[in-house]
Amino acid sequence: MTQPAPSAPDVRFLLLPLPEFTMLPFGGFLDKLRFSADDEDYSAQRYCAWRVLGLEPGSIVSSSGVAIEVQEIAAQTRLTDFDYLVVFGGRTARRSMALASEYGPLLRKAAAQGLSLVSIDNACFLLAAAGLLQGAKVAMHWRHVQEFQVAFPHIEVRTGQLYCFDGKRISCGGGVAAVDLAVELLARHCGRTRALKGLADMLVDEARSETHPLKSLAQESGLGRNVGRAASLMRHWLGDAFTVEDIAAAIGVSRRQLDRLFITEFDCTARAYWREMRLQHVRWRLLNSHHSLAALADEIGAQDVSHLCKLFRQRFGVSPDAFRKSGG
Repeated sequence: MTQPAPSAPDVRFLLLPLPEFTMLPFGGFLDKLRFSADDEDYSAQRYCAWRVLGLEPGSIVSSSGVAIEVQEIAAQTRLTDFDYLVVFGGRTARRSMALASEYGPLLRKAAAQGLSLVSIDNACFLLAAAGLLQGAKVAMHWRHVQEFQVAFPHIEVRTGQLYCFDGKRISCGGGVAAVDLAVELLARHCGRTRALKGLADMLVDEARSETHPLKSLAQESGLGRNVGRAASLMRHWLGDAFTVEDIAAAIGVSRRQLDRLFITEFDCTARAYWREMRLQHVRWRLLNSHHSLAALADEIGAQDVSHLCKLFRQRFGVSPDAFRKSGG
């Protein structure tokens, strides 16, 4: 039998997509709310409610070019009517961080009025730059961990977590993990049964916990078990002073056996593979961040900027500075 709807929604969300936000976490989070918001599949906002927030009227364009219409203008919104302000990050961390002066007053006002602030994907850069993550722990997309730790070394990053609850600060790595976070938020207000409603319609097997190990990262697609585990550790230890011998010991094989596995899989040694991973990371960061070469050298464990420039030029035939100025 259908239960009577509450006189008011159990929980209310303000959804704040930043310019060039990514559609996957936004759509996944919103659709999970929709399925849980009503009985059957009627999509009425009975048990939970949401509005799309913007600084100005109009629309916000995603990284894919699809625009979302703004339903609430920040200056005219009564923030205390909502429980959560959910911020969806932009295409790059640099862009999200640069929005602190523009969006910071709204975020600080929401926090002061008791709303929980939720950062999705690289929106944590915006919250940190706005001074709203002091003493907080954050989860984020694995691609942004090194960059965040360089920019905000005093904020603890929970690596390996899909999402993280830390009081009134909640963070999520993005992607389909936004669905898992939505389930957990809804469960806390509407009950577990209603929170899980609609997962089968979304073709999702189950809601994952915040510490769910990401299998696609722990074992690279199509790779053997030991090679996948080694590659995962290489990514996790990108800037640390660990060696290939440490990697081999961690997965229980000899250095020589590990090299044989990598040569079979990639036609290169484990050390060469790790060096290429680090240089590709620097290449990506040069195009998607403003951080100095000294910071990038630290991120991959290079001895200094001179050593980084030498490795980069040997691999790509151009200096890092010239590569960045040319836009790749």
